[in-house]
Amino acid sequence: MSTLVAEARKIPAFMRRDFLVLLSYRAAFTSDLFYIAVQAVMFGFVAELVDSSKLPEYGGVPTSYFDFVMIGVIVTTVSTVLLQRVAMAVRQEQMIGTLEALLVTPTSPTTVQAGSVAFDLLFIPIRMALLLVAVALTLGLGYEASGILPSLVLFVAYVPFVWGLGLLTAAAIVTFRRGTGALGVVMSVLGLASGAFFPLTLLPAWLQTLAEANPVAIAMEGTREALIGGVGWSAIGPEFVVLALLSAVALLGGVTAFRAALAREHRRGTLGLY
Repeated sequence: MSTLVAEARKIPAFMRRDFLVLLSYRAAFTSDLFYIAVQAVMFGFVAELVDSSKLPEYGGVPTSYFDFVMIGVIVTTVSTVLLQRVAMAVRQEQMIGTLEALLVTPTSPTTVQAGSVAFDLLFIPIRMALLLVAVALTLGLGYEASGILPSLVLFVAYVPFVWGLGLLTAAAIVTFRRGTGALGVVMSVLGLASGAFFPLTLLPAWLQTLAEANPVAIAMEGTREALIGGVGWSAIGPEFVVLALLSAVALLGGVTAFRAALAREHRRGTLGLY
């Protein structure tokens, strides 16, 4: 327990470093928000062209396309950005020559990886949530306030899944110095079968079946049920359980693969190569 506490105390140091880096690149931060805001305005106009009767109901409540698609935009953006940050955290340390220096300190490799992404895991979902609130206040979104807390709980169960995928990609990057191509393929498949921008009922039957086990789709539909339909905790309970199980499997697989990749590169003496 004392070792675990000592390792946990190192996480804030990583977070402080990443926060200072963020402050030094304010233009990139504001441009990201501007890009998503432009997306929101664009979908606001597209919503005028979509027949709302073709959209599914959530909790018996009809929805507009703008309400429907903004949840898709936020969930896919959070997923993509988090996955990229988790996967590229180690690659960045390799490129600037600090990975070996970090790993020769009395710090667990798991702590290094957790610390490298801790700030993003906390900051990115909060930033997207604030953006969603801003869009709701300026452009108008018909969401139920009672669905905010259930949606946050679903995200807590969903984020470890993204972290696990990121760790698997990081393991590939450590081993092969490449991995972003596979990352793009994975996100494209998950995004296609998630119903982010159109209802899942429009997909072929086999993709609808795939979506039933797609954590991105589960998180997205559960969030829509909570925010649009205003359903209670009991209605999102099954989604939470499935997400928690899939996240546990993904995170365990990612941690195992990442530690194995580091051990392999240590033995070969090629950890610092990029």
